[in-house]
Amino acid sequence: MSGKILIVDDHLLVAETLSAFLKSINYKVVFATNLFDARSILYKDGSFDIVLLDLRLPHFITIKEIESIVVAAKSAKVLLFSAHADKQTFVRAIEVGARGLVPKTLSLASLQGVLDLVEGGQLFFPAEFAERALEKNDTILSDVELFVLREISFGLTNKQIAADLNISESSVKMHMRMICKKLGAKNRAHAVALLKKSGEERSSAFPRQTYPTGSVVDMTKAV
Repeated sequence: MSGKILIVDDHLLVAETLSAFLKSINYKVVFATNLFDARSILYKDGSFDIVLLDLRLPHFITIKEIESIVVAAKSAKVLLFSAHADKQTFVRAIEVGARGLVPKTLSLASLQGVLDLVEGGQLFFPAEFAERALEKNDTILSDVELFVLREISFGLTNKQIAADLNISESSVKMHMRMICKKLGAKNRAHAVALLKKSGEERSSAFPRQTYPTGSVVDMTKAV
């Protein structure tokens, strides 16, 4: 995928590094170094797909400030971006409309997969937050996850599945990790075996060569 991203970060080195990478994968990038400028840009321009919001500008921003960016962003997905965040902050941010948390330790290659997931309607959160975020839906596979697992059962590679869904291979790998966590599977083959045993394979409504749209995981009800 590609689109338009607003980076809200007061560290120019970080912002410029991100910008160079995002432009290399066909994103248009705009900068803001503070919340006031970010809100002004978003109110004037409604064409953004994603807002990457640093949690420290330079102080640790409040939940109300996060919500103000979510409101200004309209249909754009707001992703928090931080080296440090706790579960409580993450959960409250999701409650006011944020779509996930990207740790600054994440590699640039993995970031592309995260953006694909979020643009596709899913949440993204660090692995250490998964248990709490999924506690009410820890065995329920989303339609996209069912689709991915069915494709794997057909013997397709990550590259082929990515092409079918119009997402990156990194996104396919992230889906697979989530599938294994939800099913308690040791690997791909084990996940396929568990799916066939449960009979859930028949519940996927997506034929091959179809990209499902809309919200595929209603994670706001799980936090």
